[in-house]
Amino acid sequence: MPDRFALIHNSRSRRNLKADSRYLECARSTLGPLFFSPETQTDLHDVIEDMARQDVRCLVVDGGDGTVGNVLSALYASSYPKDKLPMIAVLPSGNTNLIAADVGFGLRGEEALQRLQDRARSGRLVSDIKQRQPLVVSWPGLDRAPVLGFFGGLGAFTRGIEIAHSPAILKNYAHDTAVLITLAETLRQIITPRLRQSWLDGTPVGLGLNGGTLEAYNRFLFLCTGLHCLPHGIWPFWREDGLADEGISYLDVAANPKKLMRAVWSLLRGRSPAWLRADPTYASGSARRVLLNTEQSFVLDGEVLETGPAQSLEISAGPILSFLQA
Repeated sequence: MPDRFALIHNSRSRRNLKADSRYLECARSTLGPLFFSPETQTDLHDVIEDMARQDVRCLVVDGGDGTVGNVLSALYASSYPKDKLPMIAVLPSGNTNLIAADVGFGLRGEEALQRLQDRARSGRLVSDIKQRQPLVVSWPGLDRAPVLGFFGGLGAFTRGIEIAHSPAILKNYAHDTAVLITLAETLRQIITPRLRQSWLDGTPVGLGLNGGTLEAYNRFLFLCTGLHCLPHGIWPFWREDGLADEGISYLDVAANPKKLMRAVWSLLRGRSPAWLRADPTYASGSARRVLLNTEQSFVLDGEVLETGPAQSLEISAGPILSFLQA
């Protein structure tokens, strides 16, 4: 059982821009050489390799979803054995904190640091954990390092993210307000006759599950996640009774979906009524591997990933990770 931990602090995360100087001083003095604040992705990879050499078994990540994803990608590419990756405590400090809503430590700042120290001293550092499998996104046939994250999608999701990333929203609004404005603008476009059809017609996507036949047709929306819950009770996924969780929950909505607003209202409340499950326009379940063939970009934890020259992405259920709970 580990009796020490390292901390990776992203000073550029939104909530860390006004970080308590006392917390940072405490973290630096307490952790010494195990306190890291890498400035670049290369620095982060060097930090992770340093931790692997020291056999650090517990890692605290102070940042948002993007920071967590970058750390997981660096861990996956490191000399750590894939079946022995360090345990992780997520302290939510970013623009988006979907990951922390499910597997976050539950505390931040000095309070989190003190709780972790107390547990380490008493040998109870891993007394309470949740286990999840991240999404591993790779490019078949390309020499490109996989990228890890927890929530991704395309179709209407990619178009919505493009709205959110527009300068008019990105530069002028705080994150929570920007999310509301993005949702409002997306819904406005979907219900506006002049714009509605371009959304509903979807985008051409070939999709194959678990090595099965690739089914190619226009899709309105595709979402997938390795998380088990989302904020505010939202959960747009389901699987039939008796089917096992294979690591990736997915939602696949064909172009021109029926009763769209009614479906959205149900899924935003975490409900999948019988009529929705019976409608072939909407499909959901669990998979261990997803192959996507499309020109459209795939968005993973807010990061836009191009599909490359082959216009192909593979999403697989990653190694089981343990997340510490306060």
